Amino acid sequence: MGTRVQDKVVVVTGAAQGIGRAFAHRLAGEGARVVVADLNGEKAAAVAAEIGPSALAVVVDVSKDESVDALGSVVGDTYGRVDGIINNAAIFSTIQMKPFWELTTAEWDVVQTVNLRGPFLIVKALLPLLKASSAASIVNIGSDAVWEGRGGYLHYTASKAGVQGMTFGMSHELGEFDIRVNTISPAATQTEVPRATVSPAQLEAMIAARALHRVATPEDLTSLAVFLLSEESVFITGQTISVNGGKLHR
Repeated sequence: MGTRVQDKVVVVTGAAQGIGRAFAHRLAGEGARVVVADLNGEKAAAVAAEIGPSALAVVVDVSKDESVDALGSVVGDTYGRVDGIINNAAIFSTIQMKPFWELTTAEWDVVQTVNLRGPFLIVKALLPLLKASSAASIVNIGSDAVWEGRGGYLHYTASKAGVQGMTFGMSHELGEFDIRVNTISPAATQTEVPRATVSPAQLEAMIAARALHRVATPEDLTSLAVFLLSEESVFITGQTISVNGGKLHR
């Protein structure tokens, strides 16, 4: 594919399936050493095996300090630095759509814990390793659901709005260390993972509303991720970039 991130150490959370798996494969194809980090150790190991010796599978629960700290220890002992992070792990495909007034506190909390606390804990734990890099870059995965204001999963939308706010704040606090932070904001993207959040009729309506009338795939996101993790984007930080096929114009 190329060598735009040759020998960079990149941690991808939620990398065992879906968009995260696509990120891991694309980065490896561009020369990166990829840490396939996921709660599902068996699937993470399978993805690492698909990639080959440039990948390392690590089990992590992004919502728990001790698990994230353990990830940092493994990556530090193995590579000594982190050049990039893709904060992709999130709860979405299993969400049952419902009005917000029907959400339980437990449903709200678990989504916030994984989707919002997770990226915070990952960056915090890996910060010493990011500082050891000459030009580190963090890519947070947001969602265009924030801009659409769609109903049915307010807890998810709120969590992804928080991710964008985190990007803005982190970019300023980490700029002095030459660490860049940006958000990729996808529209609904079709993967191999079954999902309860979009019905066939809703997906058809989404496609019709796009300037580019087709389903979005994980591969539509991977080139942008490589760009943001590479030296080609050294003066881009604090930005949210939508990948939505022209559904929204901002």
